Amino acid sequence: MASSKSKTPQSISGFTVLPLTLPTLKSLPTSTPTTHYLYIRPHAPTHPTPTTDRSLFIANVPIDATESSIRTLFADQLGGSRVQTVEFDSSVPATPVVKRWKSETAPEKAKEVEENRGKKRKRESDEDVVAEGVLEDEKSMLPRTWDRELRRSGGTAVVVFVDQASCKGAMKEVEKKVKKGAEVRWVAEEGLGVQRYQTHQTLLFPALSLLHSSINAYLSSFNRTELARNRLRAKQRSVPDEDGFVTVVRGGRAGPARLEEAEMKKVELEERQKKKGAKEDFYRFQVREKRKEREGELRRQFEEDRRRVEEMRGRRGRLVPQS
Repeated sequence: MASSKSKTPQSISGFTVLPLTLPTLKSLPTSTPTTHYLYIRPHAPTHPTPTTDRSLFIANVPIDATESSIRTLFADQLGGSRVQTVEFDSSVPATPVVKRWKSETAPEKAKEVEENRGKKRKRESDEDVVAEGVLEDEKSMLPRTWDRELRRSGGTAVVVFVDQASCKGAMKEVEKKVKKGAEVRWVAEEGLGVQRYQTHQTLLFPALSLLHSSINAYLSSFNRTELARNRLRAKQRSVPDEDGFVTVVRGGRAGPARLEEAEMKKVELEERQKKKGAKEDFYRFQVREKRKEREGELRRQFEEDRRRVEEMRGRRGRLVPQS
């Protein structure tokens, strides 16, 4: 193992390569400790954020990495730096998009809305609800079927520290460990292997009370969203369009006026459908065929009338016995 470590480069493309010693798995007692490599560098996104200067970017995180395990790694073995949050790029099973939108951007939007008072605040909140739809939270979401999340192979994470000094201290400690070749052991959490799938099988059949509470919470949220949509539509009716015109709805609350308008729209729709249909006399051969059919029908009726007249003439002068 010493020869393999000496061949491992200390840095690649600006990343510091930190070897981690993974423990043996309880489900495989005959397995041996293996080496896993973390690629660490200061976070430098395309669009900087207020936390960029106190963040580290980590690539190739272990599949069982959690926020607590990352905190433990930096607190116990990498200088004792205090971690504020850890943001992973992906998880298995994947986090719902609506849930992630609410958890990440909702606080920022709430802060902006809080700064704007009065009518403007109410209008912005209505537009957000209408645009995003029903936002699920812990109460309205269906019960989870997995007790924990795993990371995809080669996944990344952004570790945000409490201050800039802690971030720089953690990066210096990482570089020191790599230069000295010191061993850094990964502390794995429980609940993997067979136990993970046993727990999953149990969570597939949640209690009826949990399902009822989740459905009731979701329907309540849906009703609130519908009310917000209706309020927004009512406001938009009185807002002029790009040309300065305001849409006028006749009848107001009067039922007959609305019924009459609906009937007119129905008739107009039927007329459009008739016009869209294929015309039977559009081509010349269609006109000839229709004329032939008409002549044939007249000839058949003429023959039928002539047969009836002949029968009437044949019966003329005959005595018809009466009983």
